[in-house]
Amino acid sequence: MRIKFPLMAIGLEVAMIVLFSLFVRYGTDQSGTQKTNSTISNNEDKFSVLYPLFQDVHVMIFVGFGFLMTFLKKYGFSSVGINLLIAALGLQWGTFIHGILHSHNQIINIGILDMINADFSTATVLISFGAVLGKISPIQMLIMTMLEITVFAGNEYLVGEIFKATDIGASMTIHAFGAYFGLAVAGILYRAGLRRGHDNEESVYHSDLFAMIGTLFLWIFWPSFNSAIAQPGEKQYRAIVNTYFSLAACVLTAFGLSSLVGKQGKLNMVHIQNATLAGGVAVGTCADMEIHPYISMIIGSTAGMVSVLGFRFLTPCFATKLRIQDTCGVHNLHGLPGVMGGLAGIAAVALGASNVSTPAMQAAALGSSIGTAIGGGLITGLILKLPIWGQPPDQNCYDDSVYWEVL
Repeated sequence: MRIKFPLMAIGLEVAMIVLFSLFVRYGTDQSGTQKTNSTISNNEDKFSVLYPLFQDVHVMIFVGFGFLMTFLKKYGFSSVGINLLIAALGLQWGTFIHGILHSHNQIINIGILDMINADFSTATVLISFGAVLGKISPIQMLIMTMLEITVFAGNEYLVGEIFKATDIGASMTIHAFGAYFGLAVAGILYRAGLRRGHDNEESVYHSDLFAMIGTLFLWIFWPSFNSAIAQPGEKQYRAIVNTYFSLAACVLTAFGLSSLVGKQGKLNMVHIQNATLAGGVAVGTCADMEIHPYISMIIGSTAGMVSVLGFRFLTPCFATKLRIQDTCGVHNLHGLPGVMGGLAGIAAVALGASNVSTPAMQAAALGSSIGTAIGGGLITGLILKLPIWGQPPDQNCYDDSVYWEVL
């Protein structure tokens, strides 16, 4: 840890600096051409619209995702700290990879929209991080960040530029992709010694309270996440409204079903921390379409119930039958609702809610997102399984003291 981690972290940052010095410029650069007053005014208008949305997404990435994973009683430092580490690397690498794929020349011009897309690419890794939380080292997370964002950018380009599919809230390209990538990695890194659980793989009262803070930040800002890159005007307005009501409906059904399947009819904090967000995931693909608010509420209600049932029945099945230890239950919050979002997008396009894509292209986008995620995750898992990355032994999993100074 003392030698390998500093070398990798600093080495990667040096590489980012070199790449940015060669390829990245301010988005306002126009190769020396004179800018008119109307151009300057237009740029200022775009900035004033996009920057508040960028702030909201940024808070979700660094505060929302970070605190959501603090539920483990002895892994709070790593949940928030490693979240910061991989997000900082991911947004730089995501900026570069996205720019290379989408720029029509060798220079990448950075604007606020590019920064939002960089945060989106980072969100994919943070979702996958939840599947392997507590079981891998910081070095492994740095490697996984670089590899996953590369695969993610390729799939996003395929979905948007080749299939011409619409996925404005990224139900398929971020949520489903991130979940199944993480599950594939977790499957390869399966630990037989943890098949009966671990003493540290549980929460205490205050750790669950901290995780709920993450839930609230994500819940509040999710309409910005789903509308950040939508076309300004009616589409962006619809994305905000549909997400708003989908999330609200999701909360009611998540609470209700949690009580229904819980012991003695009591609420389960894991369900509330996660399933109350499933509506934001599930409505993402068709968020900017003319689906009507009541349809978004139906999507959100269904997603909340599916997520709770996933936590109650699928997560134990995955661990015992499929040998996939999903620490945070990302399959239930991001995987299943992400697939639901993809299916809802197919149905919405087929019913004429959008004329941007076709049902076949939407289906291809969903298949591509899941397929590339699983394939990329399996390859990444095999690389991370090499015994040179400082992964913790079974007895030290879910424990901050392995990598942090803990008083």
